[in-house]
Amino acid sequence: MHPKKWLMLWVNLLGGAAVLGSYALGISTHPNAGQTLWAGMPASLRQVSTANMPLAALGYFAFVYFIMFRLNPDETRVAGQFGFGLFTGLFAGILIPSALWMPLTFLAIERSSLALVWAVRLVLWLVGLASLALFYAILKVTPRRPLWAQRLALIGSVAFCIQTVIMDSIVWIMFFGIPNLPAVKAWSCVFV
Repeated sequence: MHPKKWLMLWVNLLGGAAVLGSYALGISTHPNAGQTLWAGMPASLRQVSTANMPLAALGYFAFVYFIMFRLNPDETRVAGQFGFGLFTGLFAGILIPSALWMPLTFLAIERSSLALVWAVRLVLWLVGLASLALFYAILKVTPRRPLWAQRLALIGSVAFCIQTVIMDSIVWIMFFGIPNLPAVKAWSCVFV
């Protein structure tokens, strides 16, 4: 396997383990974690988010497949300017903040800290931006062979962006408030 693919594989394995580990630790150490983490989101939006989660996960595997098994790192160009390493950086930009989200969320709630609320928002916005950049990179990558694999990766990336950009970094943030911190209630201060 190409050294650049090994690096991307390790970023995905270690980053994925960090994300799953942070989720397992957070859920196992916080009673009622599920209710707390929904952040007051209405049931109808919870259902939309929950329904999209498996699609986003499948989408992740679709674009990882395309990048790992269909791209040649020596030939890969993104928008004529970047090489294969861009994908590794984008995966790190998705996985590192994702691993920080749950611990920061619980810490923000426990400490009623406005700074930590902003840290939670920042990590979700970083994941959303990296997800959008990944979609763009898949769209603009050359060579595009086979075309069906790139199209599948794009479809997967759209499902992933719906989750990370819309459901997490916009909708979830609108409902993330801390009762003991009046300045951070509901959606009224998302951009304040």
